[in-house]
Parts: sequence; C-alpha cells; structure tokens
Amino acid sequence: MEWDATLRDGTRALLRTIEPEDRETLVAGFEQLSDESRYRRFLSPLPRLSSSQLRYLTEIDHHHHEAIIARSEEGEPMGVARYVRVDPHGDTAEVAVTVVDRWQSRGLGTALLERLTERARDEGVNRFTATALATNNDMIDLLENLGDAQTQPASGGLVEMRVALPPDAGAQAPLRRFLRKAAAGELWVRLLRRDDAH
Repeated sequence: MEWDATLRDGTRALLRTIEPEDRETLVAGFEQLSDESRYRRFLSPLPRLSSSQLRYLTEIDHHHHEAIIARSEEGEPMGVARYVRVDPHGDTAEVAVTVVDRWQSRGLGTALLERLTERARDEGVNRFTATALATNNDMIDLLENLGDAQTQPASGGLVEMRVALPPDAGAQAPLRRFLRKAAAGELWVRLLRRDDAH
C-alpha cells in the first residue's frame, strides 16, 4: 500500500507499508537520529540496530504487526510508524512513531500516524497503547490529537498512554486539533493577533 503526504512546508513524502528490502533505508534513517531521538524511541541508549532487530522491524505480517515507512522523493528516509498487537486475539496494539530529526516539526508524524490508524482499523485494532518519556511532548501530543487518550504516570519518568481509535482519523483529526487548541486558548490568541493586524 502506498500514500502521498504533503508536509506543512510543502515537501512531498512517499509513504508505504514496510517490506524486508527496506532494511538499508531503516538503517540509514536510524543513523540520522540524534542520541536523544533514539532514546525517546527505544527508551534506552542504542548505538546501532542488530541483525535480529532489523529482521523484527522489517519482516512483518501486516496484520498483528504493521509498519509504514516514509521517504522523500529522492529516496531519503524520513520516518516510520508501527503498531504491534498486544494480544493476537485482542483489539489493542502498542504504537510507536519515529521521525528523522531533520524532518521533525513538519507534520510527518501526524501523516504517518493517520495512515497507520487506517491500517489498524482495517485489521481490527481499536485501541493504541504507548509508553513514552514524560518529557516527550511531541509523542504525547501526537497521540492525544488522535483520539480519546488516557495518560497515566509510570515509574522511571515514563507515562503510559491508551488511545481509543476514532472511526475515521483523517476526517476527525482537523476538528479535534481545532477543539483542543480552542480549549487551550491558543485560537483566541491567534484571532486577537489577526484583529490587531487589520
């Protein structure tokens, strides 16, 4: 499966389900992650991906384990989103999203997560869980914008999150973001600034 995504700066990203031949692309993307980004993703220092880790991350069944990789038009690795079903017979999956540092803050994580959510619903997954650093605001915000999220503190500076997947993430995400920003007062500030400009 393949999708196109246009990022906030106009960059085009090519998204598709990951395959075993993507090992080298995954390694190249991993090497472009800062130490902090690696720690946020794996919750421990990780200097390199082992052969067994690469097999696990690329040789997947696209049912219990799904991953979507993003590349630029030039073939440069940009990011990956994946879910792994917690119980083979259940409807809950653990989710993770990683965006290469130079592509962060452009909306790629949202685009990856929306496509992954579509795949999850197609495969009978109705809920995502995630463990993240309590300081990883990007990941926390990403999941809270996806659906009804419950976030609880965990030991070691971590948080545990559970998110009920919306019926149609693509259609509801813009409205959800609008309502969250309105509740936080961000839109009111923007409207005031716009009025001041006239």
